[in-house]
Amino acid sequence: MLTDFTFPSEEMIASFVGKNILGAPQFSKEELEAVLGVAAFYEKALKEGKRLWDMDGKVMAALFFEPSTRTRLSFETAMHRLGGRVITLAESPENQISSTSKGETVHDTIKMVDNYADVIVIRSPRTGDAEIAANAASHPVVNAGDGFGQHPSQALLDMYTIVKEKGNPEGLTVAMIGDLKYGRTVHSLVDFLKYYKCRLVMASPDELKMPESIVQKMLDNGVEVKFCATIDEAVAEADIIYMTRVQKERFADLAEYDAVKDMFLMNGETLQHFKPGAVIMHALPRVNEISLDVDDYPGAAYFRQAGNGLFVRMALLALTTGNVRGAFKPEWAL
Repeated sequence: MLTDFTFPSEEMIASFVGKNILGAPQFSKEELEAVLGVAAFYEKALKEGKRLWDMDGKVMAALFFEPSTRTRLSFETAMHRLGGRVITLAESPENQISSTSKGETVHDTIKMVDNYADVIVIRSPRTGDAEIAANAASHPVVNAGDGFGQHPSQALLDMYTIVKEKGNPEGLTVAMIGDLKYGRTVHSLVDFLKYYKCRLVMASPDELKMPESIVQKMLDNGVEVKFCATIDEAVAEADIIYMTRVQKERFADLAEYDAVKDMFLMNGETLQHFKPGAVIMHALPRVNEISLDVDDYPGAAYFRQAGNGLFVRMALLALTTGNVRGAFKPEWAL
């Protein structure tokens, strides 16, 4: 029963060395809890004011072919907090600064960057690019979000947040609201929630429902799934309310976006339907799906959730490169 974070064994830590982190489905329950345990160690070390050197002499390449604030900054900060260095390539379709604008493939870009770094973090608007990168690299690759596919580090920090906010996640009811079709955060999170037999409540426009393949996978794993027509109905029984942004960038026709973007909004009145102690999560950025008057609600955890990304991403970088040192050598955490 996961009620607190336990630091993993040396054998479990060693099993992560050289691994690519591509999606939540690759994690066993034990591996999930191992990452959370290392994240908790790093959070405690930072709160105690320790300076960590676990990644001293190492370089992380951050390749962001899609705009990002929290994911990019937390990965870069994670590397700096561990004493390593960062090289960054960040661009968008409107701001082409790499050789991809000349037709270079992701495979070739990664083959080149692999010469410069000890670990590669990649975000792309194209589903599957992280796997292409992993196949091209000799160093570990961490998927920081690929299209509407997977976002494993977000799912890990989401689980870390759930345990910090609610304790034992076993049997919790989790409401997922908004864009469940393109929302890679919820696509990833459900694979972890199934380990704790969490009950899923889903509320979304018909056009943005959770893909049937994911729903069926949850049902096959004994997870109860319920669909709701309104946000008030969905939040009424939820311990965790996971709001998602309707992603304008995924729509080819903006008229279709405009038709659904305001269908599931949370405001101060929505709070009246909450179960006592309910926690609100959101991967951010928000647009209008959570109004500002909700921020003062004690269970509004989305900014705390964003902060937890630092510790989880520190854990992933150190684990995949075999550099979890401070826990075993005190001189590495002074």
